[in-house]
Formats: sequence, C-alpha cells, structure tokens
Amino acid sequence: MTPVQPVIRRAVPADLDAVAAIFTHYVRHTVATFEESPPPVADWQRRLDDLALRGLPFLVAELSGEVVGYAYASPWRPRPAYRHTVENSVYLAPGHTGRGIGGALLEALLAACARTHARQMIAVIADTGDGASVALHRRLGFADAGRLAAVGHKHGRWVDTLLMQRTLGPSAAGPDAAGRTGAHR
Repeated sequence: MTPVQPVIRRAVPADLDAVAAIFTHYVRHTVATFEESPPPVADWQRRLDDLALRGLPFLVAELSGEVVGYAYASPWRPRPAYRHTVENSVYLAPGHTGRGIGGALLEALLAACARTHARQMIAVIADTGDGASVALHRRLGFADAGRLAAVGHKHGRWVDTLLMQRTLGPSAAGPDAAGRTGAHR
C-alpha cells in the first residue's frame, strides 16, 4: 500500500487554529522549541501577515482535509545585511511524524524560498537527542554550520542547538566564483 501524499499549499487564516494546536504540543511537551508559552492564534495571524508582506512562504501539509504540519521561512536576523538569509521552521502534528510529511514540507519550502530574494537558509535545531530533524536537513542538502552549547533551558534541562545551512536557488549545488559549493558559501 502506497502512503497517502500530503497536499502542500500556502497557509490561509482558516489553518491557523490547527497550526497553533500543533505548535502548542511542542511548547508544552518538548524542547524542540524554546518557547515556553504557546502563542495565541492572533500571533499566528500576525506572523502569516508579516511573512506575506516580506514575500516569504508559510505552507501547510494537509491529509484528508486536516492540517497535519506546517513550515515557514522567516528572516534570520533583523539587521539589513542579513536580508538574503532566512531561517526555516517545520512542525508536524503528533502522530504524523516518520511518514515523509516533514520532507515534503521542507522540499516545498526550499523551492518557494528559491523563488524569493533569499539566498541562504539556516536551520536552528534543538538537540533533543532525536536525530530525525538533522537527518532530514542533511538529506535535503543542509551542511553542519555549528553548535551552540547549553543556550536554552527548558523543562529542567539545558539544551544545545545545532546550526545547519543550505544555499538556495538553481546554483545551490554548483560552485560560486571562489570555487565553493552548496552550503559552504
């Protein structure tokens, strides 16, 4: 039996209750995010609006009409020189991991970002002890860029973050003028 493929599409305001519910699970039960209080739906609406104004994608994955995951790209840092670098966020509803939905979302996010002003994508991954997110990012061309030790404290433990990076666009795999390739730019 072939697994059902999710429909990946742009998020709309009607999706934000589901998005908020998915994220609330991670806030309350994991260290995958360093948020300690789940943001209300109104905050998600502001994020959706802000990303749309910036021309950055906010996507959802849908199975049988149910939002089971989301991904978006946001500015990496506020300073103007970082304007061509984005950070990704990918979250799946509990019970929907390990089915390829995260990969489908991240692939669609990479393609959408390649059509924007963005040139680099950064992944900031909490080191939860589960290597699934790191493996997914490596499979899609991200390279290790560093580790920040014990930068987060949540649920009574110190947590490291892993930084990964990937060049966007059609020349992502080819060498640049200095002969460097891919995420090493």
